[in-house]
Amino acid sequence: MDRAIQRPRRLDRRARLALVALAIAALVAALWWWLPAAQSTDVAAADLQTGAVERAPFADVVPLRAIVAPDVSTFVGVVSGGQVDKLLVQDGAAVTQGQPLATLANPQLKLDILTREAAIAGQLGQVSGEDLSLERGSRDRDTQVAGADYDLIKARRDLSIRQQLHDQGFVSDAGLRSYQEEEAYQRKRSAQLHAAEGSEARIAALQAGRLSDTRTRLTSNLDAVRAGLDALVLRAPMTGRLSNFTLQPGQALKPGDPAGQVDTEGSWKLIADVDQFFLGRVRVGQPASAEGDLRLTVARVLPAVTDGHFRVELGFVGRSAAGLSRGQILDGRITLGAARAAVVAPLGGWIESDGGSAAYVLDASGAHATRRAIRIGRRNADQVEILSGLAPGEHIVTSDTGAFHKAPIINIK
Repeated sequence: MDRAIQRPRRLDRRARLALVALAIAALVAALWWWLPAAQSTDVAAADLQTGAVERAPFADVVPLRAIVAPDVSTFVGVVSGGQVDKLLVQDGAAVTQGQPLATLANPQLKLDILTREAAIAGQLGQVSGEDLSLERGSRDRDTQVAGADYDLIKARRDLSIRQQLHDQGFVSDAGLRSYQEEEAYQRKRSAQLHAAEGSEARIAALQAGRLSDTRTRLTSNLDAVRAGLDALVLRAPMTGRLSNFTLQPGQALKPGDPAGQVDTEGSWKLIADVDQFFLGRVRVGQPASAEGDLRLTVARVLPAVTDGHFRVELGFVGRSAAGLSRGQILDGRITLGAARAAVVAPLGGWIESDGGSAAYVLDASGAHATRRAIRIGRRNADQVEILSGLAPGEHIVTSDTGAFHKAPIINIK
């Protein structure tokens, strides 16, 4: 028995068009998903780290790792060269200022010093001889003046007697005249000697002053020459702990060579290298701290940048830093300002890749990240302040983006 077969209903034209459009849209979506966008870069998700942008308190501090160093270090320098003859102390010993540390041998220097010492001693002898001559001249002048004064007194006495006899008629005018001439001669002679005595005394005083200056200078030179021998003894420049004293007997040293150093004992400071980003913000007097509840202050800022860092010196505030030792490493921080709320992002390698001028911002799916220009402000050990370009709630790539930092889009696979 035959049975009638019904033919399936055909879709109308509108339904077919709708299906075709839906298929095309699905194909475009699939292509968009699987094919990278123009100038985009594919990156494995395992190679990326991400973080959230949020509004949170920002601690305006500089983290640092500091090393304990002596507050004052003074080098032991070699003044006169020579060979190390004898070591009197060992490296690490406690020394006092002026204490001998080692002796040097320099026969040629000793011979030169003895020769110069003899020459200066001879010059001092000449000065002493000139002093003696001046003294003798002064005594001779005094003797001459005294003799002239005595002769004048004698001539006046004789004239007075002859004058009385003349008045009584016992001595003629001719006999009196010779005594008058003798008195006049002795008076003139005495006056000339007194006048010459004053002039010669002034000249002698001037020459004596010059001889005294010469003697002082020669004596100082002699002391300096003799000090040349003392320079063969290395002495501690200050009281403290001797370090880097590695001399060996027989070792040759030249003038100016370092022989070691003396560090203050029990008086310390901290030295730390800080990222050059903070160079304009770290200043003398800012408070700081270190592990062990140590209170510090910035004592010195050395602005020279080496390998991207500059150096600061930190001094202790309050209690002494007991129990520390030279070379010990301490973690600390410098406080630049008070903490306040700000839009912040996690600190990471992305800062160094673009210098903080751009960041890769993830879309809602987390499958793509678009490069966006931003502006940053302060930073600390964990956070960087975002001034513009990012909003709280957005997520960014926080790992190093140097390998693809020029790509406008990255596709996370």
